[in-house]
Amino acid sequence: MTGSFRVLVDGVEGGALSPLDRGLTYGDGLFETIRFVQGRAPLWGRHMRRLSESCGRLRLPVPDQALLAQEATELARGMPDAVVRIVITRGVGERGYVLPTAPRLSRIVAAFAVPVPHASAYRDGVRLRLCRLRLAEQPALAGMKHLNRLEQVLARAEWDDPAIADGVLLDASGRVVSSTMANLFAVIGDRLVTPSLDRCGVAGVGRAEVLAARDVEIRDLALDELFRASELFLSSSVRGILPVQALADTVYVPGPVTRALQSHWRGLGLPTEQA
Repeated sequence: MTGSFRVLVDGVEGGALSPLDRGLTYGDGLFETIRFVQGRAPLWGRHMRRLSESCGRLRLPVPDQALLAQEATELARGMPDAVVRIVITRGVGERGYVLPTAPRLSRIVAAFAVPVPHASAYRDGVRLRLCRLRLAEQPALAGMKHLNRLEQVLARAEWDDPAIADGVLLDASGRVVSSTMANLFAVIGDRLVTPSLDRCGVAGVGRAEVLAARDVEIRDLALDELFRASELFLSSSVRGILPVQALADTVYVPGPVTRALQSHWRGLGLPTEQA
C-alpha cells in the first residue's frame, strides 16, 4: 500500500512486468477503468462484456473474470470510493510483430482514490474546447479501449487552463467522435444523439448504460450540430453524467434529459453524482 494507491502484477503486490512484455513494446493489450463505491462496482458486468468482446477482436485469450473480480474487490477494500484499473497484455513474446502461438497474459490490477469533479460540475456543467488533433480512422480498433492512448495524450496537451475540463475530438473527416476522456451526447430537436464509433473512438461503458436506458440515435454527427444542440453532456463510467456548460463560445443549460440521466446514475448506486 502506498498512500491511496495499490497495485497487483499477476497477483503479486508490488510486482513488475518484464521489459519484453508486448504491452510495453507494442501497446498490445486492453484496459478497463472501473468505479467502485463501498466495495461495489455497479457497471462491472458491462466492463467485463467489453473486455471479453475486445479480447476476441484482438485474438487475446479472455482472462479469468472471477480472478479479476477477486483482485479488484480486494484492492478497493477500505476505499469508500475507488477507481480500479485493469490492464491485460498479451504477455512476453519474441521480438517482432508475429503473435505468440500460446500467449500467457500479463495482468495488472490497480486501485486509486476517485478523482470526482466538484459538485458544481454536476450542477452547472463543465467547459469544453475543440481540439486541433484529429483522430485517425481505424475500424479494426474502433470502440476498443486498447493500450495506445497517444492521440488522447497529445490532445490533452493542447491546453493547461484549469477552467477547461475536456476537449472535443473530431476524426480526420471532421466528424464529432467524443471528448478526450468521455463519450458525448447531444439533444438535437426532440432526439438524443451520440456519434457513431465505427471508425475510431472508444465505446464507453457509461455510453452503453445510456444506450440501454434511453432511446438514442447513433449516427455521424457534424460539429455545427453540436452548436445548435439544446443540451450537451458527457458520459463516463468513472465520472457519470456531466452536463456541458459551454463548448468554445456556445453556452448550454443542463436540461431535462441530462437531469434524468443523472438521476438514473444515482439509481445505480453512484451517490457522488449529485446534480
